[in-house]
Amino acid sequence: MNNLSELTTESADPRFAGIDTMSVGELAATMNAADTTVPAAVAAALPGITAAIEATAARMEAGGRLVYVGAGTPGRLGVLDASECPPTFSTPPEQVFAIIAGGESAIVAPCEGAEDDEEAGAAAVTAAGIGPLDSVVGIASSGRTPYVLAAVRRARELGALTVGLSCNAGTPLSREAEHAIEVLVGPEVISGSTRLKAGTAQKLVLNMFSTIVMVRLGKTYGNLMVDVKASNGKLRERAVRMVRTITGSGREQALAALDANGFNVKQAVVATRFGLSPQEAAARLAAAGGRLRAALGELS
Repeated sequence: MNNLSELTTESADPRFAGIDTMSVGELAATMNAADTTVPAAVAAALPGITAAIEATAARMEAGGRLVYVGAGTPGRLGVLDASECPPTFSTPPEQVFAIIAGGESAIVAPCEGAEDDEEAGAAAVTAAGIGPLDSVVGIASSGRTPYVLAAVRRARELGALTVGLSCNAGTPLSREAEHAIEVLVGPEVISGSTRLKAGTAQKLVLNMFSTIVMVRLGKTYGNLMVDVKASNGKLRERAVRMVRTITGSGREQALAALDANGFNVKQAVVATRFGLSPQEAAARLAAAGGRLRAALGELS
């Protein structure tokens, strides 16, 4: 832990040595230019990202969970991504969730010392009941955060699939995890401030993780968010548009179908397409594993 100078995320890039003398416009342009390099770094890591997502999707299809573990900014990014899954894909809260060093209070009140507590990392994984069907993604910009390393190590002992997401090469986290993802974003505009490029890279990768897994689980129809939880006016209107788009029905018919089916878009589509009752539509969907395209008979 003492050799931080070996980490590219901790390096001081001479190109940014004079940022405290720049105008606001110059600083904004400098940061924007630095950020444009992040997608290329993610692209270089796509083979590892793909393999990890494929393995995770297979376990989740068998009933497993997706669990993010991190400390500080990576932990908060894990919480953010997990919290978006219930409203976007109607997942139960326990299907995708995050463990953050220092507990829930660390989401809004930094608890940076918690990242060094190895025992707490291992204990949190044990307390979550992690098992062989689960996938645990450890997130650490440095790739050597003790809390995350211990959590991933314990998850692997319990038979879970383990993924290590870091922004340095050849990290201890990569060695602990079954699947290593190293997104090499280079030095930050402010040396060591990994909430910048490293945080952006992690957000992009986590977007891929949750989104692609959910697509593979049948949570979309094409690019339509058909498993959305229509919990406000905007989302209810989106649900109406989706039913109309898929079935070709008018607004009133789509709205009536949604009302009858508890604003479940997939169920409303099946009921409209085949003239079924809510109970019959639910049964047809269940027989298709909740996959709308299969329930509509559009798969060979």
